[in-house]
Amino acid sequence: MEWINQLPAFLLIFLRVLAFFTVMPIFSYRNIPNQFKIGLAVFLAWIMFFTIEIPIIPIDGTYFLLIIKEVLVGLVVGLVAMMLLYAIQVAGGFIDMNMGFMIANTIDPQTGAQSPLIGGYLYALAILYLLAVDGHHLLIDGVFYSYEFIPIDQVFLPFGNENIIYFVIKSFSMMFLIAFQMAIPIVGALFLVDLSLGMVARAVPQMNVFVVGIPLKITVGLLLLMIYMGIFFFLVQHLFDQMLVTMRTLMQLLGGA
Repeated sequence: MEWINQLPAFLLIFLRVLAFFTVMPIFSYRNIPNQFKIGLAVFLAWIMFFTIEIPIIPIDGTYFLLIIKEVLVGLVVGLVAMMLLYAIQVAGGFIDMNMGFMIANTIDPQTGAQSPLIGGYLYALAILYLLAVDGHHLLIDGVFYSYEFIPIDQVFLPFGNENIIYFVIKSFSMMFLIAFQMAIPIVGALFLVDLSLGMVARAVPQMNVFVVGIPLKITVGLLLLMIYMGIFFFLVQHLFDQMLVTMRTLMQLLGGA
């Protein structure tokens, strides 16, 4: 009956993996059945149980603190990764605002929230690119290697550490910076279109620039979007690298490194 003594440690591993899957990109989407998420979490926890060093953990008052800690580790690290990925949605919102598509938001079936048209399109391409380069495997690796930085028997997380607070704020601001870098080629070009329409309105007052401007900006925006795809995937690759580095750094800080 030695396996009974190892059962509390297995449950802690399962909780961390399941918390990761609750908020991480791809695995957290609503169109993935909850039964699949739980089953995959059990399967990965079972594999990780035999590949990491597991101490004997008794079920006492400290065990309930370990449960809370494991859930917090999965949620915090997964949310930071998801926050950086939402830079694509923010960039699409900037583009839609200048193209005039902001009036036609759609419901994202993956998250159940409203998303801009171009933002949803770019986000879907980014997810497909993430799957094509096996980025979901790297995310699962992040779950496994989290035990190198945050041991399973570590009771408390140093949330009061100012370095963690500064790092989370820095990651949040980096999300807007990456979104601005993604959107600035098209937003800058559409600003020049607005400037040109303003000059035409001053030179030819009889022309109704509001009637001409909206289809012109949509046409120019879609043409620029076709040219922009190569730059977009380069920025998405940089975003994925930054997301993995952010996850690793946050796990080091939570582990007290």
